[in-house]
Amino acid sequence: MSLKWSGALLAGVAMAVGVVGGYWLAPQRISNVQAAAPEQHLNTANDRKALYWYDPMYPQQKFDKPGKSPFMDMQLVPQYASGSSDQATVSIDPGVAQNLGLRSAAVARGVFDSPLDVTGILAFNERDVAVIQARTPGFVERVYAHAPGDLLKANAALADILVPEWAAAQTEFLALKNNGDRDLLAAARQRLRLTGMPPALIAQVERSGKVQPYLTLTSPIGGVLQELNLRIGMTVAAGETLARVNGLSRVWLAVAVPESEAGTIAAGQSVEAQFPAFPGTRVIGRVSTILPDTNADSRTLRVRVELPNPDGLLKPGLTAQVRLIRSTGQSVLWVPSEAIIRTGRRALVMLAEDVGRYRPVEVQPGQESDGKTVILKGLEEGQKVITSGQFLLDSEASLKGIVAGSEDAKSGGQP
Repeated sequence: MSLKWSGALLAGVAMAVGVVGGYWLAPQRISNVQAAAPEQHLNTANDRKALYWYDPMYPQQKFDKPGKSPFMDMQLVPQYASGSSDQATVSIDPGVAQNLGLRSAAVARGVFDSPLDVTGILAFNERDVAVIQARTPGFVERVYAHAPGDLLKANAALADILVPEWAAAQTEFLALKNNGDRDLLAAARQRLRLTGMPPALIAQVERSGKVQPYLTLTSPIGGVLQELNLRIGMTVAAGETLARVNGLSRVWLAVAVPESEAGTIAAGQSVEAQFPAFPGTRVIGRVSTILPDTNADSRTLRVRVELPNPDGLLKPGLTAQVRLIRSTGQSVLWVPSEAIIRTGRRALVMLAEDVGRYRPVEVQPGQESDGKTVILKGLEEGQKVITSGQFLLDSEASLKGIVAGSEDAKSGGQP
């Protein structure tokens, strides 16, 4: 028992000595650390100088001294000047970049074709119209089996009209022909022409020697019979419109173009039309007229396209998917549209410089089509831009307080 109590007493004494020694050594170590801290801070300050302070949640706002952020309840973070020239770039290890799925594409130069896809409706060609009128008074003796909307061939008969005036003139003409007086015969032939008799009918009367008082109205062109004002037994007056035919050899396509694209459309521009009624059929035409008025409800510009219709396959009223092929004919710079970061006030791209270094650059985008966007300002041919993962790089640049510049400003020009 005496040995056990002796061991316990020795352990208690050793513990007490350790506690006393600790209280004596601790102030000495703290004083040494406090003495070394100013020296270490001084060395850091000599090596790196803070350019400004910022809030990581609002990196665009800079402060000229440290303190608490006015936006969040947190201390401002200093941004130090770097001795290297890549202080305005984001550095990422190539292995990490591969894991993030970063992809790049080169800035290309070439002729930029910008197709515009719109819709259109077929209509009659109002320039291909034949109006059939009566040149002399008469009576309708026969009407052929036609009605408005019928498809007519050229020279199709419409009606037979009895012209009494022609009967008297033709009788006089035949009498002078038998008389043999050439001058009087020529005068009589001219009178037949003035009564509205067709030259073919005059030749037939002169050849047959018989009076032909009937006029057969025919359609001078092939197309759709739009109007037919003929009934058996009715009296027609000189100059009265009896029929109207609209040709189908060429048709119009009425296209609605958004007013924002109005400046890119010009007469003579090539057009490709596809029709749901005829899958796989493509018709190539050209812009014939840009109408001067705009639809106030849809804010669209009306464009008239003329399409060939040799087989009569295209019918007015059909809808079409129209592609207006626009080409400036000039060589321009372009990048994939997915590479552009649009912030609302400006557009940025992440420029890949060296291995693992990326820099935000402000650009001025132009037309966009088929996944490509024209770059009017900010890039040069051959540079590489990030097309996938660029938003992660932009966020990292914002956290570091890196402000996007332009290539013009970098080279000494106006930003």
